Amino acid sequence: MTPGARISAAISLLDRIATGEPAERALTNWARANRYAGSKDRAAIRDHVFDALRCRGSFAALGGGDQGRALMLGMLRAQGLDPDALFTGEGYAPEPLSAAERAALTLPAPDDLAARDWPAWLRPILQTELGDDFAAISEAMRARAPVFLRVNLARGTRNQAQAALEAEAIATRPHPLAATALEVTQGARAVQRSQAYLTGLVEVQDAASQAAAALLPLAPGDRVLDYCAGGGGKALAMAAACQQAQITAHDADPGRMRDLPARAKRAGAQISQSPTGAPGAGYDLVLVDAPCSGSGTWRRTPEAKWRLDRARLEALCELQSQILSQACDLVAQGGALAYMTCSILRAENEDQLAKMAAKGWSIQQAQRFSPLSGGDGFFAAVLRRTQYFP
Repeated sequence: MTPGARISAAISLLDRIATGEPAERALTNWARANRYAGSKDRAAIRDHVFDALRCRGSFAALGGGDQGRALMLGMLRAQGLDPDALFTGEGYAPEPLSAAERAALTLPAPDDLAARDWPAWLRPILQTELGDDFAAISEAMRARAPVFLRVNLARGTRNQAQAALEAEAIATRPHPLAATALEVTQGARAVQRSQAYLTGLVEVQDAASQAAAALLPLAPGDRVLDYCAGGGGKALAMAAACQQAQITAHDADPGRMRDLPARAKRAGAQISQSPTGAPGAGYDLVLVDAPCSGSGTWRRTPEAKWRLDRARLEALCELQSQILSQACDLVAQGGALAYMTCSILRAENEDQLAKMAAKGWSIQQAQRFSPLSGGDGFFAAVLRRTQYFP
């Protein structure tokens, strides 16, 4: 495919996504319907689409609209590229620019481009909550997220993992957020075909998520419950960190855990699964990795930020409170309750801890992880009950 044809494909995909079709589904369906597109074509088109979703507000301002065509024009303008070289109308390239489009491209660029890449209703909230870091975090969230790996210390050391990956042309470097974290600097698309991955030496996991998992109080023999386990990333990290702990995974939707047995086998981890709604009780540690807005991960799932609204955020906060209330009853006396989100919003983090403090739980530690540290935005806290109410 020519560069112009790739732009045309991205335009059509962005218009489909704007109607509500999930980005991943749109990309998959497009690839199935256009099998002539090679792997490099698909990768380039994917990059165009996700760049436009991450920077939809600023690209719309630069390109004169929020339809796929205008977003691609805004992208080219942001990259300092000449749209006439790609919008030629030849072959499968987009039609040449109209007079109105040319006029839009000559308008001065707004000063607040990075801020425009947050939903308008959320912008003032983030300006207040992020304070002096608002501008830098806004800029960081416009860029593609790094790929991080967690070294499974039950299988080998970080140096051994680096050497194994390097042997398959995958370059990495240690990341300071976690002792198990490697940032992939070359060959990211080959990771899941590598022997290091297939043999369980490494798992794909964000560095901030790894750092949050490292805060958890684990001891040999502890009974541990991952209450909202999902795919099991935290359960696997805990199993690697303390192989003598007894770890149980639970999720309200058991389908989310369907890959966990295979992942655990690959990692050499022993993880039990409890039936939905019957996780048992008396755990030394209960982890609630709660459903949330995902605002700290919007570099990876940028369409999600444009679909979040006030009502959805309020519903998520209510769900988090309900889940925490349920989890409280599962903690043994003297045990710990851990709360995590991949959110940077106070309503989902500190405000939830305040509610728990009012119920007699003390905050042993709480830490925010900012995208400025390299990983995703993340929040983690460990609580212990200090009061018991009848």
